[in-house]
Amino acid sequence: MWTYTAARDTLKPGDTLNSTSSLCSAKGKICLGFFVYDSLNSSQLGITAQNNHQWIASRDMHILYPTGVLTLDKNKTLKIMDQGGTRLELCSAPKTAGNVLATLLDSGNFILQEVNSVDGSTTQVFWQSFDYPTDTLLPGMKLGVNHRNGHVWSLASSSSKYNLEPGPFTLEWDAKGHKLKIKRRGVVYWTSGAFTSKRFKLIMMRYNVSIVSNENEDYFTYTALNQSSPSQWLLTVGTELNQNPRADNSFNLGII
Repeated sequence: MWTYTAARDTLKPGDTLNSTSSLCSAKGKICLGFFVYDSLNSSQLGITAQNNHQWIASRDMHILYPTGVLTLDKNKTLKIMDQGGTRLELCSAPKTAGNVLATLLDSGNFILQEVNSVDGSTTQVFWQSFDYPTDTLLPGMKLGVNHRNGHVWSLASSSSKYNLEPGPFTLEWDAKGHKLKIKRRGVVYWTSGAFTSKRFKLIMMRYNVSIVSNENEDYFTYTALNQSSPSQWLLTVGTELNQNPRADNSFNLGII
């Protein structure tokens, strides 16, 4: 497992990240790197906090260990390679973009961004891991749909405890009903009840919830009431919604 004290949180054009290295966010609590996936020496690029995988780049594409490399090449393309060939292109920034960096943020979001050459502030984001959640929802992530491009934000459980490929259960946002839904192969399995009076009927609420609905997007997102305490939702293989899995203050948000 990776160290959580590394100061490096950013890739510049020409930089690479191999199977023995990692990026860690500024505060050192979130890390990105390759982890061994199974006994066949395959691996995945993922984001981890407190030994819990929060995001995986491609759950159904295994990278041969230890040949996996994440690179931001000179053409400003962020991609995953193994054995010298491209396995997955995450994003290619426009050729007209200025200073392009790939940065792991303390929020757990990994972004490909253009930054101001003077003060280093973000001028635009071309790609972010928050747009491609796996089975974990973090504060600031969205569940819903982007009407501009048809992109859907949803969670998908793992197939099993030892198989991280997408399973049959998904967590989705019902914009019309203002409720969360768990579906099993597309069929509604459970709902949270409508969001009324700042809470869901069937979920313990310890969050600030925001619901956005306009011509561009419909989505649900949340932040923790206690910002000093980590907060994440995990859609488990057993179709439970858990907060802070494997932590002392873990509890079920909704039991199916």
